[in-house]
Amino acid sequence: MTRPQAEDGFNPKPGEAETLLPGVRRLLAPNPSPMTYLGTNTYLVGTKDIAVIDPGPQNATHLEAIMAALAPDQRISHILVTHSHLDHSPLAADLKARTGAPINAFGAPEAGRSPIMQQLAEAGLAGGGEGIDHAFRCDHALADGDQVVGSDWTLVAHHTPGHIGNHLCFALGDVLFSGDHIMGWASSLVSPPDGDLTDFMASCRALLRHDWSLLLPGHGAPVTQAAERIRWLLTHREQREGEILAALTRAPSSPDALARIIYTEVAPALLPAATRNVFAHLVDLYQRKLVVPEGLLSAQAVFHLAE
Repeated sequence: MTRPQAEDGFNPKPGEAETLLPGVRRLLAPNPSPMTYLGTNTYLVGTKDIAVIDPGPQNATHLEAIMAALAPDQRISHILVTHSHLDHSPLAADLKARTGAPINAFGAPEAGRSPIMQQLAEAGLAGGGEGIDHAFRCDHALADGDQVVGSDWTLVAHHTPGHIGNHLCFALGDVLFSGDHIMGWASSLVSPPDGDLTDFMASCRALLRHDWSLLLPGHGAPVTQAAERIRWLLTHREQREGEILAALTRAPSSPDALARIIYTEVAPALLPAATRNVFAHLVDLYQRKLVVPEGLLSAQAVFHLAE
């Protein structure tokens, strides 16, 4: 696959550890795609005990690059996973087998799923987008506010469901490892039943209550204007909601038809992801009693404005 062109000078070489801050390094995994940008960012935190945040996809070359980044007096003491998508979590098991370090995460792939998304999953709606790591399991389940402590660092878990129910961000002081919840290169995919827009908006607002100096995302370059970016994402979603409601004032429509109306500049290959995003909005609007499906709530239903 052709490697996408980088923006804003972000063009790290896969497999080479790059120091971003004292005690924080980044390794780019070799998995570029339209959904992952140049690849997954794996972060190494610490100077003696090393926490690995998001080991990445199942890739032997990347595993060796992580191990090669260790100095003789360093050891991997903790593995932390922001969420269980195939581009973030599968290598955690191999890294644990290699180092003995425990895996820390919110929980299994279905953990944190909201009741309405559980209902949709039980009705047969399957996930889309980046793909779920169904085999993922962790040794330590972290709740919102839990701490993971190393010899010279403390990481605080922030439960941020939305992109997926088991998504965590990790705070190192006022620096936030934001996973796929907040990125600079793209807005986060929200694909039911794993993604939940109602949760996504609430998680963004919760993060705005903190004064972050820097966001280190799962893909792409660091985000230096954290609050500005989070507010942009909220506004972007509110504008998208407005476009959906405006389209429904003209005629009832399905998520697929709405995506084709609204996402006029999206490449055809990305229309399925756009349709998932539209459906996520429709589920949120349904819960707020602003739209109603004809028949059962589903990704194929025709929606109209509530009376």
